[in-house]
Amino acid sequence: MRRDLSAPAGAIHRRTIDSKILKKETLGDPAERLIDIYVPAGHDGRGLPLLIDIVGFTAGGPAHTNWKNFGENLPERLDRLIATGAMAPCVVAFPDCFTRLGGNQYINSEGTGRWADFLMEEAVPLVEREFGCGGKGRRGIFGKSSGGYGAMVHALLYPDFWSAAAVHSGDMGFDLMYRHEMPTVLRALATVGGTPKAWLEKFFAAAKTKDSDVHIIMMLCQAATFDPDTSAYMNIRLPVDPHTCEFIAERWQNWLNWDPLVIAEKRADDLRKLKHLYIDCGDVDQYNLVYGARRMHALLEKRGIAHTYEEFPDNHSSVDYRMDRSLPLLAKALSQ
Repeated sequence: MRRDLSAPAGAIHRRTIDSKILKKETLGDPAERLIDIYVPAGHDGRGLPLLIDIVGFTAGGPAHTNWKNFGENLPERLDRLIATGAMAPCVVAFPDCFTRLGGNQYINSEGTGRWADFLMEEAVPLVEREFGCGGKGRRGIFGKSSGGYGAMVHALLYPDFWSAAAVHSGDMGFDLMYRHEMPTVLRALATVGGTPKAWLEKFFAAAKTKDSDVHIIMMLCQAATFDPDTSAYMNIRLPVDPHTCEFIAERWQNWLNWDPLVIAEKRADDLRKLKHLYIDCGDVDQYNLVYGARRMHALLEKRGIAHTYEEFPDNHSSVDYRMDRSLPLLAKALSQ
């Protein structure tokens, strides 16, 4: 729903990627993927920076180009920001990275697929080749929640590919956000005999998806992502004893190895290669993510690594308005 009717509307181009990388993906998801590409009014894309939007859990990139009630979808937001001069023109791409387990964390995983490779080796090259945008030094990545996690990890692991990142309410501090979920997961599994297979089969067959079930499948997805067992149903292996909920040290350590805070201990200096890094989080985030964000901010400050860090008076939900702050910063950095 457009807020600024005077802002010229950019064009949305829809393409399909027949992914060779995802043909080897392990959850039975389709290798053919949609990607929407926003090009601002008055441009054909050539010479513009490129931003990649990676969305939060349960969503797919094209969801951000859909009509939205009582607020702007992302292309409408971009139209307004660019028309008012708040943001430099950019091409923005919205790849579909949804999986049967509700999404992914945008990393390469034996359990859920090579999603980092899909983005960098297939999605980005397709957009850059067709629209003449982006290129080395002019690519940025942004997202919220699981997308914020992906943006943070990509910034840490692939700073020679990406040159800017915006991390909105990203998953950080696994000890605070995941550990306390495990008893709830085990209780849910116990209602169907205790196995992820039985629970998921019931979930997939249900006529209605309950909000509480989304948290369960999210944790099963993280298990398949961070510490997969490729011999198990949908590669899911939990990091706890199913009877006592005691954490299994080796299993949990494999999760922690993917915590951005742990990765940053070794890779933070690589962030100096970025033109801009933006991190924010609501100060009453209901998933405890503000504490992980504060820890990352403190780590980066201690290392003397330039970044923008902001907290705002809100929780985890419906905070797309924060992109009014981050996207102009990324666009400015990538335009220089």
